[in-house]
Formats: sequence, structure tokens, C-alpha cells
Amino acid sequence: MTALGELRALGTGQRRHAIDSDTRDNRAAAGFLAPWLIGLLLITIGPMIASLYLAFTDYNLLENPRFIGTDNITQMLSDERLASSLGVTFTYVLVSLPIQLAVALALAVVLDRGLRGLAFYRSALYLPSLLGSSVAIAVLWRLVFGKEGLFNAFLGIFGIEGPSWVASPDTALGTIMALNVWTFGAPMVIFLAGLRQIPRQYYEASATDGAGKWRQFRSITLPLLSPIIFFNLVLGVIGSFQSFTQAFIVSGGTGGPADSTLFFSLYLYQEAFASFRMGYASALAWLLLLIIGASTAIMFWTSKWWVFYNE
Repeated sequence: MTALGELRALGTGQRRHAIDSDTRDNRAAAGFLAPWLIGLLLITIGPMIASLYLAFTDYNLLENPRFIGTDNITQMLSDERLASSLGVTFTYVLVSLPIQLAVALALAVVLDRGLRGLAFYRSALYLPSLLGSSVAIAVLWRLVFGKEGLFNAFLGIFGIEGPSWVASPDTALGTIMALNVWTFGAPMVIFLAGLRQIPRQYYEASATDGAGKWRQFRSITLPLLSPIIFFNLVLGVIGSFQSFTQAFIVSGGTGGPADSTLFFSLYLYQEAFASFRMGYASALAWLLLLIIGASTAIMFWTSKWWVFYNE
């Protein structure tokens, strides 16, 4: 064999070896991805397709689904409790979420000043976020704001006799909002990480020009932190629309008093597992998906006017 033939044979062997190596890598990657793909199909995509079908049926979990077309959608238009749950949910999102983010940002700014024992304060303030969505904390919250709860005991020091805050239609939703604000730890930690990425020379240069703390906050901190604010806002909106545990425990699963804590997710639960109207509940679930999707799309669309990326 000539030298040229040997080189060609060597090149062919190397290409074959490279192809075999790529094939083995692809098989290994497919093997590692297989559990995730199976879970995606069986746990996410499969139930979503089934839910979409059930949204156009009358299904009570005991009999076979009966196709009814768009009757469930038509019923939504005249469902007064659905309208009430939407009002409660939007009020909760629009009021409690901005307050929560404001508190989280304020505490992050304070912690960013280099307090001694920062790790302890960061862990202590993050703890409510780990506990806030649990059943135990929701039960405790109901006791705190009950007629004989700790909050009224505190007011009693000043001679004020408070009502049962969770039993009044005027204040029940406010107690759940307070619980949501109390779980500011997760966005606070994210804000703190974002603040640590802002170059200090910006503040030094602005201080040299005579800018005060408030001006620095408005002109430097907020613009450079806007991507983090946007991130927390999107996650907060998605999570707030799906809030369930707090309302379920505080209201005893009824959404009361007078439907004042009837969150959308709680109403969906009642229709599915109390009234056994799984078809209508599936339609409600898709409505919730559309609401969250539309809200997220609006936030992304408006972000071009207030979110600034430091390139």
C-alpha cells in the first residue's frame, strides 16, 4: 500500500472512530434524558391533554366523561362565584405582591450595607419563605388573628379590643395578604445577590457629584436592579395566582366568610373535589393558565420600557 493509501485508510478509520464515539455519546445522553422525558410525558403533557379534553365534558369522577362542547365555557360567563374568586385573586396579587417586593427590597438594601452577622440575618429572614406555604404556619396564622389570638392580645395592651380578624369579611383577606408579605425571604435573597453585583464605583462617582442616598437609589440602584425586580415580579405573579394553602386553611376550605377569601385555586378545588364537577374544574384550570400566560406576556411586553440590562 502506498503512503497516500495509508493516509486515506488512517483518515477513514479516524472518521469511523469519531462517528462511533458520537453515537455512544448520543446514546448515553438519551439514557440520562429518558427519565426526564418519560416524566414530562406522563406527569405533565399527558395530564394537560387529558385536562383539555375534560374541559369540554361533563365528568363527575364516577361516570364516563360526556362531551358537552363549550357548555363549561358558557357557564363561566354567568358564574357569580367565579367572578368573585377572580376579584379576590386579583386583589390579592395587585396588593400583597408589590408590598412583599417592596419589603424584600428594603431589607436587602439594609443588609447590603455590610452588617455584622450578615449570614445569620440572611438565614433568619429567609426562614419565613420556607415555612409560609406550609399547613402548620397557616394554622398558626389563623390562631394569631383569631378572637383570642396574639394580635388581639397585643392590641389589648393599648386598651383596644380587636375582632376575630379571620372571621370578618372586611379583614380576612388582609390577614392572608399579611402572611404573603411575611414570606419575603426568597425575593430578598435574590435582591441581595443583585445588589452585590452593582459596581461600587457608580455610588462613589455619584457621591462625588453630590448625589444623596435617595438619588443614588433612584438613579443607580433601581435601574441596575430592574432585571432582578422583573424576575421576582414574574415569579411572584405566577405564584400568587396559584395560592391555595393559606386560603384553604384560614377559611376552613370554604373561602369564607362571605367568599372574601375565595381564591381562584380554592374555587377550582371546590368544584373538582367537593362538587365533583371535574369537567368544569378542568375548564377553570385552563382559564387560570390563560390568565397567568396573559399576565406574564404583558409583563414581558412592558419590560422594554422599565427593565435595563447592563451590557
